[in-house]
Amino acid sequence: MGKKERYLNALANLTKELQLDTLFIDYVQDPDLPALLSSAEFLVFPSFYEGFGLPVLEAMACGCPVVSSNTSSMPEVLGDAALFFDPYHVEEMSLAIRQMLEDENLRNKSRQKGLERARLFTFEKTASRILDVFESVLA
Repeated sequence: MGKKERYLNALANLTKELQLDTLFIDYVQDPDLPALLSSAEFLVFPSFYEGFGLPVLEAMACGCPVVSSNTSSMPEVLGDAALFFDPYHVEEMSLAIRQMLEDENLRNKSRQKGLERARLFTFEKTASRILDVFESVLA
């Protein structure tokens, strides 16, 4: 969840009432992130704007299914490996979360698609593309 938000107590009470096993955390050290993501049922990423979407890519690389907003770079990064929602519509977000929560088959498919999708993003490919841009500018 990142930094503690003003709605944390209300969210904690709601997840307890719904009997959801939820962990609200603060900052996570990089070495601890893969274990945390690998053990999660899924990641909910309700971002309004992302420059690239590294958190969802990290989740996919760890085999963690993703439910994400459909804004900025998220559809491009996640492709067909995630469930999307409009972050301005709470009902849509709720429906996507419920769908992922209740459908084990969907989580398994999303997990597999995410692992495959994450393999498309490598440092080597990124460096090669940046080099191509530099070479075209210098030509």
